[in-house]
Amino acid sequence: MTTVRKLSAFAGIEVGLESPMAALSLDPVPFRFFDLPSELRVRVYELLLLIPDTIDLDSNNFRRITPRLNIFLVCKRMHEEAFRIFYGRHTFRLFSLSQRFFHAKRPLFSRLPQRYRAAVTKLELRVGPGWTAPPKGWNTAPSLGLVDATSMRLLKIFVEVDPSSHDIFKGFRVTEDFYTVFCQGLVREILCQVPSITEVQFDAWTSVSKHAPLMRELLNEARIANREISWGPLRGWNDGAEDPVGSIGLEDAMAMISL
Repeated sequence: MTTVRKLSAFAGIEVGLESPMAALSLDPVPFRFFDLPSELRVRVYELLLLIPDTIDLDSNNFRRITPRLNIFLVCKRMHEEAFRIFYGRHTFRLFSLSQRFFHAKRPLFSRLPQRYRAAVTKLELRVGPGWTAPPKGWNTAPSLGLVDATSMRLLKIFVEVDPSSHDIFKGFRVTEDFYTVFCQGLVREILCQVPSITEVQFDAWTSVSKHAPLMRELLNEARIANREISWGPLRGWNDGAEDPVGSIGLEDAMAMISL
């Protein structure tokens, strides 16, 4: 006589012990993550690690980013696969805009280990804040570690304000071209120290014109360095369209002066 039993998952269904249904187990079975194809593992890493924002030196990082990086501690193999996704897919801001770290002596990029800097592919430089007196930490000294960025391909430059483009800034700026020369030097040094950069993407707030002095000089630096020029999504610039002269209201200008 064949022994029979009832499985709780299949209430009311009687099966013999020799039946395939009897071999089913309701207990969870460990799953071997590395048995997945590499494409699926990459997708899992993307879901766990990626955020839509640019990575900046910010006091909220311990809540927003640090918990995601715990995956690095699982094992050596997972760390090797995961860190390349995190550092290779995100855009990293070169100089912080966070109020707490705006004047930090060590920017975020210099705080990364060398192997992580080598994995970064996209860098963002935001210019405009601090135009009356740029922080001393905003420089391209060897301690910044740009020479380690061997995988860098894209430099994003976002212009928040051009103090040389409007008389409203007169009396607040050091000289008319002081900030333009400062930013020009930053871009020149970045492109010089990171020859792997192939593309420079420009974007700006609507108050900034493509033909403003600061924009002209930054574009010229990219052309001299023989880099491909592209346009970011916010301003809507393109290669063929003429850029209408940017307008800046008094309230917006005074708000920028406070920076």
